[in-house]
Amino acid sequence: MNLVKGLMLGTAATFVATAGAQAADLPLKAKAVEYVKVCSLYGAGFYYIPGTDTCIKLGGYLRAEVGFNTAGATETPAWSGAAGQQNRLQNQAQFRARQDITLDTRTATEYGVVRTYFDSVFTWTTGSDTIAGGNLGVYFAFVQFAGFTFGKAVSVFSTPWNGSPGNIGSNLLGGDDTSTGVNQVSYTAEFGNGVSASLSVEDPYAYRQAYGVSNVFNVTGLGTSGSTAASWLAGAGPGGNYTAGTQIPDIVGRVRVDQAWGLFQVSAAAHQIRASYYNFADETTGHPGDKYGYAVLAALSLKNLPTGPGDTINLDGTYADGAIRYVMSGTGAINSMSMYGDTSVPGAYQSLALGTSPDGVFTTGGGIQTTKAWGIRGAFNHNWTPNWSTSVFGAYTSVDFGGTGGALYTAGLRSAVGGTFTGTPNFKIAQIGTVTRWTPVKNLTFSGEVMYTKLDQDYSGLTGSVKPTATKPTGIYEFKDQDTWTGAVRVQRNF
Repeated sequence: MNLVKGLMLGTAATFVATAGAQAADLPLKAKAVEYVKVCSLYGAGFYYIPGTDTCIKLGGYLRAEVGFNTAGATETPAWSGAAGQQNRLQNQAQFRARQDITLDTRTATEYGVVRTYFDSVFTWTTGSDTIAGGNLGVYFAFVQFAGFTFGKAVSVFSTPWNGSPGNIGSNLLGGDDTSTGVNQVSYTAEFGNGVSASLSVEDPYAYRQAYGVSNVFNVTGLGTSGSTAASWLAGAGPGGNYTAGTQIPDIVGRVRVDQAWGLFQVSAAAHQIRASYYNFADETTGHPGDKYGYAVLAALSLKNLPTGPGDTINLDGTYADGAIRYVMSGTGAINSMSMYGDTSVPGAYQSLALGTSPDGVFTTGGGIQTTKAWGIRGAFNHNWTPNWSTSVFGAYTSVDFGGTGGALYTAGLRSAVGGTFTGTPNFKIAQIGTVTRWTPVKNLTFSGEVMYTKLDQDYSGLTGSVKPTATKPTGIYEFKDQDTWTGAVRVQRNF
């Protein structure tokens, strides 16, 4: 009996000693768990970052789409490159998959809300990405504080609908479109009752200075190896980039009234035109003097229409002199157009329409002659039911080189391509289309869009014997207006 008691006491002592040793390794008090809390200050979807007074919202969308007879998914109608040439090098159907991710943080301070916003996309597109490649895009990255915006955001000049008053694509011309952001420092003053005024300095690259093509042309093409018929007939002028570096950013102002009935906005911008050198490859050849262009915009949006709840009409009109990209806008380098079609002229291989829109043109030893443009665009957006909606949209754009600038450009074109053609480089573009959307469940939308584009150019007659592209044969081409149809199907899930 004594032996059994001794064994039991010894075992109990061993357990007590072991437990005491383990207890010595534990913290004296466990920390309280911090749970994520809903932040209701800034709308649905915000949460407090644990341990802070900053609210954060994660959002975005996933989009899958296909464009038909386009030059970049749903981005650009078939008015340039292989799409404009209408040959076997064109991808008749261009697919795109895109994941968009946004991060929105906000903190209440004694100066008001401090906000940061970041929007990035991962995209795969037919014709530009490899099997498992794709590309990364940065749409927005800005800080807002006490009325100021610092970073990459929509231009102060732009309307809330940018280039899409009702369409799903981004190349409805006739006005401004900075839907993926412009680097800027801007200030907005709120006066109450939806009235505000903004002032901004904005980086002209790349929305205001076309990337991939020069923003100002030396039409004599002095010293350029690219001053060939091919470069002229591609709408790129004499070849070479005559655009100088930025000296003064664009200065932009806006007044806006945004109320329950709709929106009214007036914007204005000043834009510096700078050429590099008369021979862009030789700085000793001199350069033309800098000039200043400008653009103005008026926009109107009407809500609460008698046609149905949620229906809207969006309209805007823009005029530019020496600031052509405020009218010939878009998210691609679209200020050169070269479209081919059939011809009935004996001896001509095909017909061709050109549309080129630099800020200005000059000749060696001369000054810059500015180009002017104006455009209008709009859409009527109608909701048939909570699940079905249709938009009808359109735009009209006119580009005018002026008497002196037009004569200079035509002389340069004639020296490069020869021929008996007459006219000016002026042109007009008309676009009209419709899109229907089906939203079977919240935040999931299927869209189908069709758009017609007509390029009405002023040249008529025949070129000399030229080779306009690598795939086109050497021959005679007829200058003639061209048109094209573009289609798109999209499915998009927002979150």
